[in-house]
Amino acid sequence: QVQLVESGGGLVQAGGSLRLSCAPSGRTFSTYGMGWFRQAPGKEREFVATISWDGGSTDYAHSVKGRFTISRDNTVYLQMNSLKPVDTAVYYCAATALAGGSSKDHDYNYWGQGTQVTVSS
Repeated sequence: QVQLVESGGGLVQAGGSLRLSCAPSGRTFSTYGMGWFRQAPGKEREFVATISWDGGSTDYAHSVKGRFTISRDNTVYLQMNSLKPVDTAVYYCAATALAGGSSKDHDYNYWGQGTQVTVSS
């Protein structure tokens, strides 16, 4: 039943890097916009990054701009550099029928199971 599968999370020291992957399972999302969101303990889910169906446009939360990069082929990636403890969260990938992507979680129709990212100081 799961159609998006995240991987690549883990424990990393501040200043380090991780690359998250979001692979389709059972179907293709080649015509969908894609996004990454995250949720820290006790916090609301927040937007991280989004990418259009063809990879031609991207958008980022201010807090990650210049540090994170979203990209896609058949898989969606989130390259995370210069990680900070405040980046600690469960990271979710999602797919939206809005081909240009979106920063709003309610625009997304499909969600992955999440992958934990922990950044130590």
